[in-house]
Amino acid sequence: MAMTLTGCGADKNLKKGEKYLAIGEYYDAATQFKQAYSRTSPKERERRGQIALKIAYCNERINASQKAMAAYSNAIRYKQASTMDRLAYARQLLRNGSYKQAETMFKEVVDSLSAGADLQTEKKTLGRSSAALPAALSHDAAMTLARNGLVSAQNAPTWKKEGSRYTVKRMDIFNSRRADYSPVLAGDQYDQLYFTSTRNDAQGNELSGITGAKPADIFVSEKDEKGRWQKPEAVTGGVNTDYDEGACAMSPDQRTMYLTQCATDPTYPRYAQIVTSSRSDAAWGKANELKVTGDTLSSYAHPAVSPDGLWLYFTSDMPGGMGGLDIWRARITPAGLGGVENLGAPINTPGNEMFPTFRPNGDLYFSSDGHPGMGGLDIFIASVGKDGKYHVEHPGYPLNSQGDDFGMTFEGVHNRGFFSSNRNDGRGWDHIYSFENPEIIQSVKGWVYEQDGYELPAALVYVVGSDGTNKKISVKGDGSFDYVLTPGVDYILLGTCKGFLNHKEEIRVEKSDKSEEHVLQFPLASITAPVLIDNIFYDFDKATLRPESTVALDELVKLLNENPNVTIELSAHCDYKGSAEYNKLLSQRRAEAVVEYLTAKGISRDRLSPVGYGKEKPKTIKKKLTEKYPWLKENDVLSEEFILKLDKDKQEVCNQLNRRTEFIVLRTTYGMFDKDGKLKEKPKSATKKNDDGFDDFDDSKKEEKEDFDFFIE
Repeated sequence: MAMTLTGCGADKNLKKGEKYLAIGEYYDAATQFKQAYSRTSPKERERRGQIALKIAYCNERINASQKAMAAYSNAIRYKQASTMDRLAYARQLLRNGSYKQAETMFKEVVDSLSAGADLQTEKKTLGRSSAALPAALSHDAAMTLARNGLVSAQNAPTWKKEGSRYTVKRMDIFNSRRADYSPVLAGDQYDQLYFTSTRNDAQGNELSGITGAKPADIFVSEKDEKGRWQKPEAVTGGVNTDYDEGACAMSPDQRTMYLTQCATDPTYPRYAQIVTSSRSDAAWGKANELKVTGDTLSSYAHPAVSPDGLWLYFTSDMPGGMGGLDIWRARITPAGLGGVENLGAPINTPGNEMFPTFRPNGDLYFSSDGHPGMGGLDIFIASVGKDGKYHVEHPGYPLNSQGDDFGMTFEGVHNRGFFSSNRNDGRGWDHIYSFENPEIIQSVKGWVYEQDGYELPAALVYVVGSDGTNKKISVKGDGSFDYVLTPGVDYILLGTCKGFLNHKEEIRVEKSDKSEEHVLQFPLASITAPVLIDNIFYDFDKATLRPESTVALDELVKLLNENPNVTIELSAHCDYKGSAEYNKLLSQRRAEAVVEYLTAKGISRDRLSPVGYGKEKPKTIKKKLTEKYPWLKENDVLSEEFILKLDKDKQEVCNQLNRRTEFIVLRTTYGMFDKDGKLKEKPKSATKKNDDGFDDFDDSKKEEKEDFDFFIE
């Protein structure tokens, strides 16, 4: 009678476990299956073995690898493990560092598959597929995983012994007694760290049925004025909910957050989805679902935005992949996402690839348990070679370990930052670690801003190198950008922004035995507003240019050469002192003196219109100038009446501001049309070669186009 009651109890636990399993609540399912297992008699070997596989699967999904390993061992003992289950067991041995046992098990699986093990027959005989591996995994895919696992088990001890240049350190300031993972550095100075955590401060009172912990939220830590990281706090605004939030990423301008969310639904599986939140100033708004495809039965997670801001990379199990979870990408457009594509080999494998992130130079970092590694998820680096194809590299130990290692984030161009790992944690909780790989880096840091004004966060920088480099970079919110350079390469960098003229800089990167950062400024001249030519000096009461004016005038020559279809009005202005007629004549002669200098430097005379305004157009104050002179307000007009109300020192400042030389763009189509108004030569593309062998580009004449191919002929 007692045995009958025990059997009934096991059936109830099994039914509850299956219910939780169907909606993805693996922790609750594992709890029920464990009770069912203990209530099943050891004499019921087949039933016990099948329940053990369910326990193994659930514990594997929540990273309780030691429990999963023990459950697989029980299933094998009860002779209920298929070839695929043995493969899953070998992978668990690998992630627990049991390399010798893993090697033996992988060899058994390889031998079984080589002997023609029929996975479909096993599936029918046992009434199911493998507990932990995709049901549709083919014979060849299983062999790939088994052989890669064998390589891993045989080489991991050597990799650990040899080590690498990486150093890692657990960051206690960020970590709690629960899971903390997927760090993302943000802020113009990389002084903010966003990450996911299931710590007690997370929202919600109920424990997650998936993990057995509180639902995860997004937290942030910031540096103080002394550069020290502060205690993390939950992100305010509408990002965090009672659901699970995790694995976030930022757009290049850091105004949009992409993150993973798992909503609770008692009747359907808990599919992960990608949501976005926008912010104005410091407050994040409510997150909204980002539709990736019309498939509602697949998961979408772990978003990452490419450095140029054009592509969203993510993890998904949608049909059409190579195995379990694959890395995909979709083009980001104003209308949403489009053009979804699988990255394919050599990045994706029959295993799981997830947690994509980027280094600013475009290298893709991701984690995989399908490539040969040290166990669990290992971090891999995919870089594009000269053949235009991805090449995948394993960075070795100690960046990688026998546990799960994932979620890289970088401090700008430097090969240092943070990542997450569950190494040395018996409960399987992830924690945040710092990493650094000392290397000699040649880099450029630049700022794109309005000439005589503020930064231009909508600007783009094009980078072209003599080695074939062709990159488009979106600047950050402060108009800055970083880029890693290759020694021995000549670079041209072009700053562009709609409504502004282009600005070009050139760099020759010499080989060096130490790191060096090249600093460049990209002041862009407005097409619609007057632009001050700073540091133009004339002899007193004359139109003679003084020698120190040549630096600024040569910059103007450079600007006009870089924008050959532009014509400008050159205007000279005086203060209110003296007669209006005299000031106008003097300013006209000064404007003509500038034109004479420019034409002597090769600028066509018919592109230049000199105008002397005398004191007719007093300066209007821009906001930027109020930072230097707080007693002035934006849009103040420095008329004689305004100036005479000020004290003498301030009057002199205003008079100096009024004595100025400016230019304003008149046309952007000079030389493009013949006398009949027809385009002289229809361009084959939006580019042309200049004397240096590089391509020129006039952003002021192109229309907005997301997939514009720059420097491609």
